[in-house]
Amino acid sequence: MKKSLILAIPALLLASSCADTLSNVDLKNPGQGAVPGVYFVTSAERSLARSLSSTNQNGYISRLLVQYWTETTYNDEATYNLANRTIPDNVWTAYYQGALGNLNEAKRLISGNPLIDAGTKANQLACVDVLAVHAWHNLVDTFGNVPYTQALDINNKTPVYDDAATIYTDLLKRLDADIAALKANTSAGSLGSADLIYNGDIPSWIKYANSLKLRLAMTTYDVDPARATTLVQQAAPNVFQSNSDAAQLAFQTTNPNTNPLYEDLVQSGRYDYVGTNVFIQNQLLPTKDPRLPIYFQPVGRTDTVTYYAGAPYGPATNYSLWSNPGVVLRKPTFPAMFLSYYEVQFLLAEAAARGISVGGSASDLYNNAVTASITYWENIAGVGNPSVDAPAYLAQPSVTYSSATGNFKQKIGIQKWIALYNQPTQAWTEWRRLDYPKLQAPAVTYQSSGIPLRYFYPNSEQNLNNANRQAAATAIGGDVVSTKIFWDKY
Repeated sequence: MKKSLILAIPALLLASSCADTLSNVDLKNPGQGAVPGVYFVTSAERSLARSLSSTNQNGYISRLLVQYWTETTYNDEATYNLANRTIPDNVWTAYYQGALGNLNEAKRLISGNPLIDAGTKANQLACVDVLAVHAWHNLVDTFGNVPYTQALDINNKTPVYDDAATIYTDLLKRLDADIAALKANTSAGSLGSADLIYNGDIPSWIKYANSLKLRLAMTTYDVDPARATTLVQQAAPNVFQSNSDAAQLAFQTTNPNTNPLYEDLVQSGRYDYVGTNVFIQNQLLPTKDPRLPIYFQPVGRTDTVTYYAGAPYGPATNYSLWSNPGVVLRKPTFPAMFLSYYEVQFLLAEAAARGISVGGSASDLYNNAVTASITYWENIAGVGNPSVDAPAYLAQPSVTYSSATGNFKQKIGIQKWIALYNQPTQAWTEWRRLDYPKLQAPAVTYQSSGIPLRYFYPNSEQNLNNANRQAAATAIGGDVVSTKIFWDKY
């Protein structure tokens, strides 16, 4: 964030369409339009997609924190050693430079380009800002208070940290402004093919912005129920309506734009991850979950028996004894999910359970969410029959909303945990917020306080901006992993 914002733009090297745009520009004296601002959006989308989907131990360990997976040979991350690989530093840099830095540069270039008509410019800037809101809320959800109002200024080496709740309030205001701008310019141009998520389709961006507003509003419900209720009711009629609306980015077949899971699980030649008994034996197997053979591969056997087994979470273990991540996750083109339709349905189900009028009952919306998740996974894997498998799964007393164990937080929390298998960053947030499932830290960890509830601030901030870092640490109750984010009230 304080380092140079002269960032790599892989998409520029790949997009042949740049040639026409640059053909009449003096590249020795570049002015407005020499580097089209929309290509910084491409790079930001790619960076954010990788941050949301990667499982690289150097930063992206949410799949471990929510105990989908555990590690085999090197188990530092599964036992919460965030310092060994400077995980907080790497995540901080990915968001501030890779995502927000590129988006900030896109905003600067688009705003100052006199060749873009007013409607197109308004749409481009609104889309840029929706992506920025997504990145900012992930930063807050990971660290708490962070530099915001003074961030992204290369001349300010010591930005102050803003209050996390105040940032959220501003993000919601920004989304309202973005939605209004997009609605006012539906017939104008936008990002076009530089947009790897929706190819510049404005109605899709409006649904995405409203769905993101719904997520942020429900995340803060326990802090301010009245405000959250109003925001949810504003967003609900305009959110995703099917799996086809989801905000996701499909990767390519060749490097450097392949699915990072493919890179970590296949291209690396390593065998670092297996499923956990918490997820497989305790949850997926007892309910005959149709997503199990998609999420994981069966354990290898010399006989004809097919079976699935997860390892105890935390201790190093033998890869060959346990089910490892499924085939579909290993495909180079497997998409990164920014925000899914089934997540939206779970958010609406929670809203209904809390008494908010959103056009459906908690039970019906819960059923929609589970059905949409099973449909999405079976369709992308090319297996199963969702019209049969989803009703059969939901008919089980332990899954049916009316008979499943616990209150709405437990019913929705557990099913949401299952569904968000490829949204691990959000799965960690929902586990902290809803308090289900009841996960236990392993017996031996680097953090005596249990499963991390946040990342501590990066070493770079201690070295370069320590006075402001210390003030932020004091404000949130300590720069430790046991400090709760402001919305984590229970």
